[in-house]
Amino acid sequence: MDLLRNSPDIVPETPSEQALAEENRRLRRICHALMERVESGGAANGAPYAAFEHAVLLAEQVRERTEALHRTLDELGQANSQLHEAKADAEAANLSKTKFLAAVTHDLLQPLNAARLFASALEEHRLPQDSAQLVGHIGRSLKDVEALLGTLVDMSRLDAGILKADIAPFQVNGLLDALAEEYRQVAGVRGLTLNYVPSSVVVSSDFTLLARVIRNFLSNAVRYTEQGHLLLGCRRRADGLEIMVGDTGPGIPELQQKAIFLEFRRAQPSHESHSRGLGLGLAIVDRISTMLDHSVLLKSLSGQGAIFSIKVPYGQLAQRSSELTVDAAQVGQGPLQGAVVWVIDDDPAILEGMQALLRGWGCRVRTAASLSALEAASDGEEPAVLLVDYHLGNAGEDGVALALRLRRCYPALPVVVITANHDAELKRHARELDMNCLLKPLKPLRLRMLLTNLLEERFA
Repeated sequence: MDLLRNSPDIVPETPSEQALAEENRRLRRICHALMERVESGGAANGAPYAAFEHAVLLAEQVRERTEALHRTLDELGQANSQLHEAKADAEAANLSKTKFLAAVTHDLLQPLNAARLFASALEEHRLPQDSAQLVGHIGRSLKDVEALLGTLVDMSRLDAGILKADIAPFQVNGLLDALAEEYRQVAGVRGLTLNYVPSSVVVSSDFTLLARVIRNFLSNAVRYTEQGHLLLGCRRRADGLEIMVGDTGPGIPELQQKAIFLEFRRAQPSHESHSRGLGLGLAIVDRISTMLDHSVLLKSLSGQGAIFSIKVPYGQLAQRSSELTVDAAQVGQGPLQGAVVWVIDDDPAILEGMQALLRGWGCRVRTAASLSALEAASDGEEPAVLLVDYHLGNAGEDGVALALRLRRCYPALPVVVITANHDAELKRHARELDMNCLLKPLKPLRLRMLLTNLLEERFA
């Protein structure tokens, strides 16, 4: 019995061990059955674990691509930040350039203004034919310099957004009469005639900016017309006055009619010797007309000339305007003869040139760099008109403030403020004070017409 009990081959299992073994076998059978059921009810291809592995792989790829996307976004964020910094630097540089141009414009225009005054004064004298031709060439060259410099300054101001419109009502002949007289002379040098149809319609616009548009139209008409005539006139439309400039030039092909309003684009003239522009004139026209909300139209056929026009809304004068209303044929008559004109400017060359010009028109001129010096030299003589520079560096006040101080003694004194500052606020402020504003370089013909008009109004 003891031998049998100690034999390893016939050791009996305890009940608990038997139960555990049976439970283990039962669980294996259940697991096997479940696996079979999963296999039979899984993916359509019968490979759920392969699908599961594929899903895991896709998830890993999504994670990797998400991380790559985040890295790309970070790089784009850095690039965007760098782009904003570069844009800010460019805007700062552009603003700096504009401020520089604004600061030096006065100094640049001072000698040009003086040269124009001297040349215009010379033209008033009777000179030998050869000398008169030389003076004419000088005047035209100075006008070219003025046009190029004005174009560059205007483009800079337009790009920087600091050129603002000063909208006010005025009679359109106050603008067109002077331009017609000026370009009649310019056209005559080229052997062209200018037909001008005046109009007394009141419009509402920025006088200076609108003048720039019409001037560019006329300059292009003269530049590209070899023979024939030019036309400056107006047509009344239901929604505004259409100011037109036409020519008998080569015309503009239809394919070029949009391109010429882009920067540095020019129509091809028949003779390049007369084309001395930067290709910016019509680009400035486009920007100014957009700023003023005036529509610009072009009608042209190749070989049949061109008509440029701008449509300006009608205006209404609240009171009698001090803008130019005198006919160009009346310039130089009556009112200027013996009229006492006071001129204040801190530039000796400007004073000398203004004195020569005004004396040639028959005026009695008193010039000085300050009001006290002018009053001391006047011998108690009352001025008929005051011409004053806005920037008076040595006076401690600007020309408007000085004019207001002088008006305490002469309440009805007409004032013309001359400046290189194109700020619309300055022009608006001068107009509110019943002062006229002319921009440098001063155009002698416009000054002459303005003085004639002011003196006629004062002594009417």
